[in-house]
Amino acid sequence: MTTGVPTSPYTTSRPRRSRLRRYLPLGVAAWLVLEIWLLTLVAGAAGGLAVFLLLVAGFVAGSVVIKRAGRRAFQSLNEALQRGGSPERGGGNGLMMLGGLLLMIPGLVSDAAGLLLLLPPVQKAVSRYAENALDKRLRTAGAGSLKDAFQQARIHRPDGKVVQGEVLREDRPERPEPGEQYPPLTR
Repeated sequence: MTTGVPTSPYTTSRPRRSRLRRYLPLGVAAWLVLEIWLLTLVAGAAGGLAVFLLLVAGFVAGSVVIKRAGRRAFQSLNEALQRGGSPERGGGNGLMMLGGLLLMIPGLVSDAAGLLLLLPPVQKAVSRYAENALDKRLRTAGAGSLKDAFQQARIHRPDGKVVQGEVLREDRPERPEPGEQYPPLTR
């Protein structure tokens, strides 16, 4: 009995989109509308020149913060390499760079978020939250699953076949002598 629905081996049902992929464009659009609305409110209250100077000041402050955090990160990496060890974790330079980037993005909400990320207590709380979230993800993923994921991505072919094996090189010249042909491929 046929249902009228074509059943082809080439048609597959698409996997459901994650919540992040579904709502991220909506969130970005809402954020942009909020930023523009706040800038127009400030421009109406203080004038267009004040808004322009505010945006320029945010860009300059953000670039200074990013430059300082980059120098500190490079300096700690250099010191760790001279000691012969590995660089320390949780230096806060990544969050400082993110704060500087948020300051450089035009808008008042992003500036407020960037300034918050420059405060040490907020940096500690955000880094603690991020580490806990990462640890939780790694625990639920299982031991060695990241390595297995990379290996599976490497050996699965688009047609679904898995090719496992290793390459064995025989002792023969890599290129044939002039006038000779390559040997035939055998199975």
